[in-house]
Amino acid sequence: MTGTTATVAPSTATGRGPQDRGHRGRGTSRRARAVLGSVLLGFLVRRAIITVVLLVGVTLVSFLLIQAVPGDTMSATLSEQALQDPEIVAAYRERWGLDQPLYVQYLVYMRNLLQGDLGVSQQTGRPVLDDLLTYVPATLELALPAMVLSLVIGVAVGLYAAVKHDRLGDHAVRAGTLVGLSTPPFWLALVVLYVFFFLLGVSPSGGRLSTWIVPPEQVTGSVVLDAALEGRWDVAWDAVQHTALPILVLTVLTVAMLVRFVRSAMLEVLDADYVRAARAKGLPGSRVLTAHVLRAGMVPVITVSGLAFASLLSGTVLVEQIFSWPGVGQYAYRSATALDLPAVLGVSLFVAVVYTAVNLVVDLAYGLIDPRIRLS
Repeated sequence: MTGTTATVAPSTATGRGPQDRGHRGRGTSRRARAVLGSVLLGFLVRRAIITVVLLVGVTLVSFLLIQAVPGDTMSATLSEQALQDPEIVAAYRERWGLDQPLYVQYLVYMRNLLQGDLGVSQQTGRPVLDDLLTYVPATLELALPAMVLSLVIGVAVGLYAAVKHDRLGDHAVRAGTLVGLSTPPFWLALVVLYVFFFLLGVSPSGGRLSTWIVPPEQVTGSVVLDAALEGRWDVAWDAVQHTALPILVLTVLTVAMLVRFVRSAMLEVLDADYVRAARAKGLPGSRVLTAHVLRAGMVPVITVSGLAFASLLSGTVLVEQIFSWPGVGQYAYRSATALDLPAVLGVSLFVAVVYTAVNLVVDLAYGLIDPRIRLS
């Protein structure tokens, strides 16, 4: 009895029973979650402030650059006959605020921007925001499938090249990626169009739909999804066929870049001590690659993937031009050639928002992939 009493008493006196330890563990867990939440909130606040400063800087730089370009928007917009009429020129300058000093034009633009007004495009006569809502879904229709395919193929091929380091398979992959990185996008697009449309006749030439098809009502902005929502599966299939070649070109170009980064990242992890220890324990090779090598090497890959996706979203001008794809790239090209200031500023803001948002997602993904980053 004495031994039993001596054993129980300290536990009761000090409050170190299993139930109390459980309460302390839950309390510690709650405090850890609270600290993590405050750190995350502070991080998001800092990023929001940086984003606002960045967007203001983008508008200022874009505004100054478009003013520094030789020529003027009237020459790019009005006809020769209209330019000879002083009344038309004066009305045009007054209509678009070009008769005001530059700093007044910029302040007026920023005032309207704070109210959600991106201005009116001088080439389309529509609000820039409406134009972006029309062209962005078209670019997304190419960017999302191209990025998904690029990630799947790039990670698989890059991991294969790392495992087959300095063997025939590795040399073949490196040669293929070198060719892909050295190929100009416009040349690859022209070759693909020539082969699959002109020679083989298995793919349409360009655009989002065949000319004889009535487009579906715009709901999501994606022709494929909108046609599917209406139950017009023949139209959806026609739209898928039109996306095939642009997606192929964008995927080839993106995969070539991803494979090299994946290979390099995985080679560093394959030589790590914990990977050797996992193999020495007798773990299957597939589990070592997926649970240890792939996860540890994904941090730099996520960075490159985010930049690649942001580049696709911001518009691939040459590819969209060749395939007559009405996306952000084509809209930006026409706006720049017409010196359309509101449209150029709108596209610049869109690109800045895309890169900022993608970088934020990439930073948050670091913590999900690597616990060391989350704890730091």
